[in-house]
Amino acid sequence: MSHPQTLSRRVGVIGLGAMGAGIAQSLRRAGHEVHAYDIRPGVAAAFAADGGVACAALADMAAACDIVISVVVNAEQTEAVLYGAGGIAAALRAGAVFVMCSTVDPNWSIALEARLAEQGILYVDAPISGGAAKAAAGQMTMMTAGRPAAYEACGGVLESMAGKVYRLGDRAGAGSKVKIINQLLAGVHIAAAAEAMALGLREGVDADALYEVITHSAGNSWMFENRMAHVLAGDYTPLSAVDIFVKDLGLVLDTARHSKFPLPLASTAHQMFMQASTAGHGREDDSAVIKIFPGITLPEQK
Repeated sequence: MSHPQTLSRRVGVIGLGAMGAGIAQSLRRAGHEVHAYDIRPGVAAAFAADGGVACAALADMAAACDIVISVVVNAEQTEAVLYGAGGIAAALRAGAVFVMCSTVDPNWSIALEARLAEQGILYVDAPISGGAAKAAAGQMTMMTAGRPAAYEACGGVLESMAGKVYRLGDRAGAGSKVKIINQLLAGVHIAAAAEAMALGLREGVDADALYEVITHSAGNSWMFENRMAHVLAGDYTPLSAVDIFVKDLGLVLDTARHSKFPLPLASTAHQMFMQASTAGHGREDDSAVIKIFPGITLPEQK
C-alpha cells in the first residue's frame, strides 16, 4: 500500500518470518529503503535480491536506520535483539525508534519503554494481527501505543505496513494489552471450533457438510472457518503453531493473574493446547488441538 505523502525512510526489519517478510515487502513497495536481518543464513540475502538491503549483523542495521521494526517470536528474542551480543540498543542513535511487534507481557513492554528512554531511544508498543497474507498486502492490523514523539519520528512508516494502525495510548502497554485480549479470543475460538468439529466426527456427521452448514450459520467464527479447513484437508503445516497458543494464552493468564481476574474459558483452552503440545503436536498448526479428542477418526491429507 503506497503512501505518496510519506517520505522515503531507511527502515530496518528484524525477523523475516511469515509476518516479517510481508512487512518488509510492504515497506519496500511503499518506497522505503528496507534493511533486513534474519538469524537464518540466506534469508536476508534472498530479500536483498529483490531490492532490499541485507544486514550481516544487527549493528549494521542500527548504524544505517533510524526506525527499526522487530518481528521476532517473543520477549526473550526481543531482549536478545536489543541487549544480547551485538544487540542494537547500544548502537542506535538517540532519537531512533524501536517498533516492537511481538506478543508479550504488557508489563514487560511498559518496562522496555523506560529502559530505552534512558538511552534516548523512542519506542512503539505495536503488536500485529492478520496473518501472513495480510502482512504481505500491507493490510494487517497494528495495535499500537507510544509517546507522541515516537509516532512523529515514525513519519507514516507504520501506515505503510498496515491497513489499520490503532493508537491506543500515549505510552507503552495498551497495545500489548489489546493484543493479549485478541489472543484470548483467538485461542478460545480455535479450541471451541476443534471441540465442535470433534463432536461432529464422533457423532458420524459428514465433516464437509458440517463445515458448509456452520460457516453459513450463526455458530460460525473466523477461526472455525479458517482453521477447520485445515482439519478437513488433513494438513497441519504450521501457519501458526500449537505452541504459539501455549505461549500466548499463558501470557493472557499471567496478565489476569496480576489483578486476580478469573478467565475460565481461556484457562480451559490453554490446557487443551498444552495437552496437544505434550502429545507431540506443538510444532503443528494450531488446528491440531483437535487431536486431543479420543475416539474420532480425522480426515486424512487429500
